[in-house]
Amino acid sequence: MTADVPHGTTASRATDRPGDASPFALGLLLRRAHWRVAAVTTEALRPLGIELRHFAVLIVLVDRGPTVQRDLAAATGSDKAGIMRVVDDLEHKGLAVRKTVPGDRRVRAVEITPQGLELFDAAHVAAEPVAKRLAAELQPGEPELLADLLSRFVYPAGGEA
Repeated sequence: MTADVPHGTTASRATDRPGDASPFALGLLLRRAHWRVAAVTTEALRPLGIELRHFAVLIVLVDRGPTVQRDLAAATGSDKAGIMRVVDDLEHKGLAVRKTVPGDRRVRAVEITPQGLELFDAAHVAAEPVAKRLAAELQPGEPELLADLLSRFVYPAGGEA
């Protein structure tokens, strides 16, 4: 396999280090940022008895209301089997329930319970010190700027997410 690199130029190689100028740099930084946030978020959720995958489903349920499992899978980037395991866990913990969808007895919508909503709120309280720790190296106003930049990156004005 031959790469299409113009004669006399050297391609910038991805290093996964600060200052990387390769075309992969942004993606690599976003991956590292995700890993860091996931690690500290997991730490904050552990005392509440849930994992990040559980919290991701609760976020969707709070945002959208009762949601069918296939849509939960799409919203959380999970597969059918994975989302079933997460919903099973949430049901077992009393944080969500499956209900039949009117007009289609085969489809189940997942709904957050009052106990799930309480835990969701408690997770936000537990996340406050985590968010402060994550932003500790940023200057005043930079956490908001970063959130704005990432929002525009993830949700472009043209709607091509």
